[in-house]
Amino acid sequence: MSDTYDVIIIGAGPGGYVAAVRAGQLGLKTAIVEKREKLGGTCLNVGCIPSKALLQSSHHFEMAEHEFANHGIKAQVSLDLKTMLGRKDKVVDDLTNGIAFLMKKNKVDHIVGTGVVTAAGEVTVSPSGKGKKKQVLKTKNIIVATGSESSPLPGVEVDEKQIVTSTGALALPKVPKSMVVIGAGVIGLELGSVWRRLGAEVTVVEFLDVVLPGMDGEVSKQMQRILKKQGLNFKMKTKVTGAKTAKSGVTLTMEPRDGGDAETMKADVVLVSIGRRPYIESLGLDKIGVKVSDRGFVEVDADFQTNVEGIYAIGDVIGGAMLAHKAEDEGMVCVEIMAGQTGHIDYDAIPGIVYTHPEVASVGKTEEQLKEAGIKYNAGKFPFTANSRARCNGDSDGFVKILADAETDAILGCHIIGPQGGDLIQEVVNVIEFGGSAEDLARICHGHPGLPEAVKEAALGVAGRAIHI
Repeated sequence: MSDTYDVIIIGAGPGGYVAAVRAGQLGLKTAIVEKREKLGGTCLNVGCIPSKALLQSSHHFEMAEHEFANHGIKAQVSLDLKTMLGRKDKVVDDLTNGIAFLMKKNKVDHIVGTGVVTAAGEVTVSPSGKGKKKQVLKTKNIIVATGSESSPLPGVEVDEKQIVTSTGALALPKVPKSMVVIGAGVIGLELGSVWRRLGAEVTVVEFLDVVLPGMDGEVSKQMQRILKKQGLNFKMKTKVTGAKTAKSGVTLTMEPRDGGDAETMKADVVLVSIGRRPYIESLGLDKIGVKVSDRGFVEVDADFQTNVEGIYAIGDVIGGAMLAHKAEDEGMVCVEIMAGQTGHIDYDAIPGIVYTHPEVASVGKTEEQLKEAGIKYNAGKFPFTANSRARCNGDSDGFVKILADAETDAILGCHIIGPQGGDLIQEVVNVIEFGGSAEDLARICHGHPGLPEAVKEAALGVAGRAIHI
């Protein structure tokens, strides 16, 4: 293992490991430093991947319990949580092993330990375990890809047993009778859905007056109605001020956001999911003069380089959409520029997906953003209740909405609630990337019967000529 590299990447999450693979492909001598034994970062180990595994398993359980009878299938169903969690862990293990293989395949040195930037061109690694010596590594370039961590809530101390972040919520040893989710964002709704399906009574407490803040307003309103119908309880415009744990459970203290009397609520488990913050603690960036914003994000230029030459940053630590695929693209572009190539990311064409059921997917601008910017637009909307395949599947909640420029017809945004929404959005992303219009999308032949026909119909609807509604 060399002590001198072309690039050292600190953090092996989606942004970091993809940057490492691309750097290896480009012939750069590369090392990746990660404090976890396993690669993949938060996303793969305690985030995106295990949560999606549990969402899939819990969806199957709920289907078997409540939906199979509609298809003429009679079954008696019981939950084996240990097996369900075991499957989740195996999915994670298989994928982390796959990333380790990719490191070897692309001749990337994987160094386990905590990396600190001790100077421009120098990373000091402290291996875990007693008696192990620090390594001082020299490099031409450093990429900070350390991701983010769950934002703390004052007065609510996480123990990952009774008061948990997403990490603890992915490994509860039994289904709680009651759970309070603080925060109605993506993580809270996904994990709240998992445990609601498995039998917990789930209440979501949110400071704002909408779920999925920042998404299209119509999507937020309809999604709350759908999730309420599924059994999730919502307590909006409410501020959580404290929490006390006891053997009998957790007692939360709350007060109305806009003023009023305080109240308490008890639950077996409380999930804190009020957002995430950049993880740059103990990296040494402050000591070498790397500029950081007031909110703790590393500041970079168009090439992802910080104000200190040779030090770059990508992913959650630089802000923007805190999404794995955004970090992956930034990692690839960053090392390509480093290697003398060119790269480009259209931040208006990055999809955001919520893997509840139905799924929520969004790309581009919301109606609220367009109105605020004074941009004139036309909207086409098509409900899944009018889509043949959705009806065949018994899965017809939601709609597709496409927003297009009133003058040029360029697609400005698309917002979906519905079956496989996360897959359907990609068609629109591709059209946006190629500078396409709603008319272009409307003229593409779609197979019948298929869920993507709802996207075509919404595009037709932009010009007021949807066929099946």
